[in-house]
Amino acid sequence: MASAKWYVAHTYSGYENKVMTDIQKTVDNRGMHDVIQEIRVPMEEVIEMKDNQKKVVERKIYPGYVMIKMIMTDESWYVVRNTRGVTGFVGPGSSPVPLTPEEVESMGLEHTTVSLDFEVGDHMRVKYGPLEGFVGVITEIQMDKKKVRAKVSMFGRDTDVELEFNQVEALA
Repeated sequence: MASAKWYVAHTYSGYENKVMTDIQKTVDNRGMHDVIQEIRVPMEEVIEMKDNQKKVVERKIYPGYVMIKMIMTDESWYVVRNTRGVTGFVGPGSSPVPLTPEEVESMGLEHTTVSLDFEVGDHMRVKYGPLEGFVGVITEIQMDKKKVRAKVSMFGRDTDVELEFNQVEALA
């Protein structure tokens, strides 16, 4: 069976939560949990000032859109497309286009956990890129950016560089 991918359904503005609830009810009623696996309206907390009072409110990150993790079949397409408030899927014409893994990650829909085999102070080698083959010492690990900072010896002097996790390998 195909794996589920994230799709984006366009809705009337203000109907996002209603659409999410209605799709969830249909999934429950029809027993489609294996096909339509997750439905989300991404939210963020924002501080608003009102009458000189700070107030934390939830705001939709993508107004007018609902994110749905599903296996695209005729039935799943039909269920989402015919939910009241849905105007269509994001994609050319009537063919929905799934989000790329990079889009899913950047939208915060799924977080991939990264296990590193190095830590600050470890010696490392650059595997590819303009600094391929250079050796250095890791000075900082930035988990949120998936990057490391390192001191690399170039032309007899230490130089600070920033590299992607996958560009670096620990030296034994």
